[in-house]
Amino acid sequence: MTIKKHMFTVSLHFMHYNFARVHKSLNITSAMQAGIDDHLCSINEIVMLILSSEAKKRGNYKMRAEKLSN
Repeated sequence: MTIKKHMFTVSLHFMHYNFARVHKSLNITSAMQAGIDDHLCSINEIVMLILSSEAKKRGNYKMRAEKLSN
């Protein structure tokens, strides 16, 4: 697993933990307790946020000439 994929996985975990998981001691989500959000997010809402995010424009890439070692 690459570092980038690991970062996305951790981000997704924290998004679910704070916005979709109802905590037993609070009876609401952490985001609702903090006043960041006013409703319980579903997994579908989180996935739609991922799908609707804008992809960053990639720059120009030049092909590197591979060095042959003898």
